[in-house]
Amino acid sequence: MQMKKTTTLFVSLLILLAIGVFSASAQQIQPLGKAIGSDKQGNAIYQVTANGIDIGYKLIGAGEPLVMIMGLGGTMDQWPKEIIAALSQKYQLILLDNRGMGYTKTNETTFTFKLFADDVIGLLNTLKVKKAHVLGYSMGSTITQELLLGYPQRFNKAIIHATSTDGSSVAAALKGKGQPPDIPPTVLRQIEATTHWKTPMDKLPLITNQVMLLVGTADTVVGTESSKTIASAIPGAWLVQFKKATHHLIFEAPTQFARIVLTFLDISEPVEVKNL
Repeated sequence: MQMKKTTTLFVSLLILLAIGVFSASAQQIQPLGKAIGSDKQGNAIYQVTANGIDIGYKLIGAGEPLVMIMGLGGTMDQWPKEIIAALSQKYQLILLDNRGMGYTKTNETTFTFKLFADDVIGLLNTLKVKKAHVLGYSMGSTITQELLLGYPQRFNKAIIHATSTDGSSVAAALKGKGQPPDIPPTVLRQIEATTHWKTPMDKLPLITNQVMLLVGTADTVVGTESSKTIASAIPGAWLVQFKKATHHLIFEAPTQFARIVLTFLDISEPVEVKNL
């Protein structure tokens, strides 16, 4: 009888272990499309066709999916290595190049933030990702706003870093940093799209996703007011300000940035209120 109980227990443990392994592997995104190279760290770079263009992306780490969207004129290779290393320990990162940058192609379609958001959704659809966390920096933060407004059901938590409610002032600041001959055509198209962005403030209270806004107090590109305004409009949103940090916070304090992102992602905010 004791031998039978031991055998039954052993078989049960094996079944539970097998289920656990299967569940863990089933959650991982498998790369699709064509492999077109690798980055300096040896991570494979892939390209898929979605939303009418070829989109370049990388998958790094394991765990729940976390989409990372770079800022204006940037590429996915520019995310600081400290941030990638920290976040990829617990999450499977989906890094992509925005339209016309890096390994992502473009076409004649006029750039808009809805178009950029549709590119992200096109990639997620191709990779069969039903839901993910999202982190957007600078222009990527505005794309994240568009994603929350247009596709809230496709995302869990969202981190909006160095954002703006009015792109026209941001575009003016960016144009002042260089003359058109010095700015690549695709970046000029991104700046033009930024010029037309205004956050629909009346829709922000409808966002039910858990959101954190991050900004440096010395950010002279977007300032701090937009982050404060959005945080006050989205129910339950976090607002984290890094003292003396500029628009380049992710490069100035990558370890601290990653730490607060992990803290936010790890905490389950909804609380069941008990009658005392």
